[in-house]
Amino acid sequence: MMHLFYEVSRECSKITTKKYSTSFSSAIRLLHKDLRTPIYNIYGFVRFADEIVDTFHGYDQGALLKQFKDETFYAIERGISLNPILHSFQQTVNHYGIAMALIDAFFKSMEQDLKKLEYDSETYNEYIYGSAEVVGLMCLNIFCEGDMEKYSILKPYAQSLGAAFQKVNFLRDLKADTQNLERMYFPGCNLLHISDAEKQQIEADIQKDFEHAYKGIIMLPVKARFGVYVAYKYYMSLFSKIRKIQAKRIMEERIRIPNYGKAMILAKAGVRQQFNML
Repeated sequence: MMHLFYEVSRECSKITTKKYSTSFSSAIRLLHKDLRTPIYNIYGFVRFADEIVDTFHGYDQGALLKQFKDETFYAIERGISLNPILHSFQQTVNHYGIAMALIDAFFKSMEQDLKKLEYDSETYNEYIYGSAEVVGLMCLNIFCEGDMEKYSILKPYAQSLGAAFQKVNFLRDLKADTQNLERMYFPGCNLLHISDAEKQQIEADIQKDFEHAYKGIIMLPVKARFGVYVAYKYYMSLFSKIRKIQAKRIMEERIRIPNYGKAMILAKAGVRQQFNML
């Protein structure tokens, strides 16, 4: 009956992805069917860790995160966990040979979120690497399906895409991060009273990440390319919307892309793919 436990574990990761992120779950559905389950497994794991540090207020978040971390490495070592999210994640890690250093870096960034740091350039770049770039690299392991030469070539582009996604999230969630969670991610900026000039400086950095990432997207294996491209276009659309508003509005509302906007992005991407224009 072990196959039922494996199936339940995978379904838990898939449901977690769908409940927490309609955009990512939509993009995952556009990947080749061979790639979807392991990407769901990675997202479910990352999402649970994020919830510990972002949502579980009133509980001992440090103890919960440590327990989750210990159980993660125990699951990977033993090849099993009674936590279905960790069981499905360890399957993916062990099957694709995802490096432990990536998981270590991820937990280090999650631990930083419990300290309410005001980041300088060094700690900011370290946080971005651990919270976002390594997630892109975990996914790249899956996309390359064991082709380590391809992985090495695409690695810097995957890091840029992960960084761009995370920085856009920071801008979108600036009010909640600074006022509710007391996090000051962008170094050298007065985030409680961010100016238009500071916002534009941040946006220029994000634009560079997106431009670099696109060069890697078009080199991805065909099984992964369209799904990753659509996720990229979702975030580019959100980024474009954020760029058009004044800095003070970011502290007043959370910018979103409506469902009809996402449908248009998908339709246009489909046309570009059909005519080999990605």
